[in-house]
Amino acid sequence: MADPVTSASEVTQHLGALRERLARVGGDQVQVVAVTKGFGPETVVAAVGAGLMDVGENYAQELLAKADGVSEELDAEIRPRWHFIGRLQRNKIRKIAHLVDLWQSVDRIEAGVEIARRAPGARVLVQVDVAGIGERGGCPPTDTAQLVTGCQRAGLEVVGLMAVGEPGPPERARPGFRLLATQAADLGLSELSMGMSGDIEIAVEEGATMVRVGTALFGPRPR
Repeated sequence: MADPVTSASEVTQHLGALRERLARVGGDQVQVVAVTKGFGPETVVAAVGAGLMDVGENYAQELLAKADGVSEELDAEIRPRWHFIGRLQRNKIRKIAHLVDLWQSVDRIEAGVEIARRAPGARVLVQVDVAGIGERGGCPPTDTAQLVTGCQRAGLEVVGLMAVGEPGPPERARPGFRLLATQAADLGLSELSMGMSGDIEIAVEEGATMVRVGTALFGPRPR
């Protein structure tokens, strides 16, 4: 297994290749969220050095540890915009509420209410289970509108929807991504976070405004 990428120059090179992939399907303006799950703070520093200021984390404890490590390496005025993209546990929300810029995985009203309590007015995405894989998180598509409304009533700024594509060949993710885009349009939401290293082209073709990428930027995740 190749070593993970930990230098800004390497990340810049990989980001260039990623941007070319996005551009070929009309995704020049798509926002890239660098997913550093499983990597150390040095990878976050490398991402920021390559101009990737939006960083996604899956676990509260990893986010806390990396935020501390990164703050020691970067100038005080330079700070990543942390996206929380993993399963939300209510008892962990309070620990990271001061760090998270965008909560991407709100899939039940209890989590939304707790975020509103700890970070009033926070920006969130509602996660939808378009692939029918409950353990990966997301509310059923039939519940999307109700959850969006509930989060808004709790005082959150719901800016869009998020989904994880169906595993397997990239084309299998298309119907779910198309459903997510339709729901976002019906609800008047502008952000669509969908697509990862293996299926970003399909996601962009279906309207993604934001992709979450780890492997294509940093190589295999350390075990």
